[in-house]
Amino acid sequence: MPPTMSSNAEKALSIFQKFIGKEDEASEWHTIDQPQINLFADATLDRQFIHVDPEMAAKVSPYKTTIAHGFLTLSLIPFLGSSIKLADPAVYEGIMMGINYGLDKVRFPAPVKVNSKVRAKRELISVELVAPNTLQLKQKVTVEIEGEAKPGCVAETLSRLIYS
Repeated sequence: MPPTMSSNAEKALSIFQKFIGKEDEASEWHTIDQPQINLFADATLDRQFIHVDPEMAAKVSPYKTTIAHGFLTLSLIPFLGSSIKLADPAVYEGIMMGINYGLDKVRFPAPVKVNSKVRAKRELISVELVAPNTLQLKQKVTVEIEGEAKPGCVAETLSRLIYS
């Protein structure tokens, strides 16, 4: 009888397991400007002055400028993650799609002021085979703010990778 061939998901699982507890290289920097903040405010109907009114924010806000919505910072994680170089691109061989499955924990330790540059770092916490062709990844993603000691967001993300 011929040996059983592992599925693409099982092959990826064995590769991912080598990277548990290790941090990937950082993503590229991205500037969050006022037009992006305004578009997010329009999309979410959250037009609080600390986000969209630079004059009022300069007078009243402790930050003296507008700040990005925490959920805007969180929503940038997939975009920022797309520029992170993979330790081993073989994990994506045979992949059909990836989906955001959810979040386990999210915090916004520091405000992201308008025109700040942000980037993401991520660490693989766990990986499991949840179906014959599907992996679930749990990653700790930290969105750093250039020049700031505290990050703008720290999130434990859950992603599912579906293989052919």
